[in-house]
Amino acid sequence: FFLSYIPQYKIKNLIAVPSYFFQNTVIEKRRALPVTAKRAGWIGCNILLNQIPQVGKISLIKNNQVIDPKNVQKIWQKTSFLNTHKIGDSRGWTLDVMKCIELLALESFNLKQLYQFEKRLSEFHPENHHIKDKIRQQLQVLRDKGYLDFISPGVYRLVKD
Repeated sequence: FFLSYIPQYKIKNLIAVPSYFFQNTVIEKRRALPVTAKRAGWIGCNILLNQIPQVGKISLIKNNQVIDPKNVQKIWQKTSFLNTHKIGDSRGWTLDVMKCIELLALESFNLKQLYQFEKRLSEFHPENHHIKDKIRQQLQVLRDKGYLDFISPGVYRLVKD
């Protein structure tokens, strides 16, 4: 949960992020505390919220307004299939491709547009030398799970809520 509030201690925004959205690309390791610190050697981390797809940031309260619980459940269910993915590379790839789709900011898109993220994805997954193949595979996974619609060969559309 992530909370923001106004000076009168009233909740302004409250979002929930399902645990299956937390993967290596959203966790940034910090430097170890110096030897002079009370907890010397301790290593913390930052959560990079900007790396989590928007669909994974589920508003419970937005701009001081409580969101209808039925809408919250509907949004949560849209990505609940990720909870059944095994932790690690498989889920990470799916989430990374979801984030790339989001960055396109288009309702429908084609493979060529998504291939623009090949370099980014190869940095996240340096062990994989078949990035375009993996992108296509993850698009099939997202299509099969009802997150995307297949329009025509190489053309996809986000499923409307």
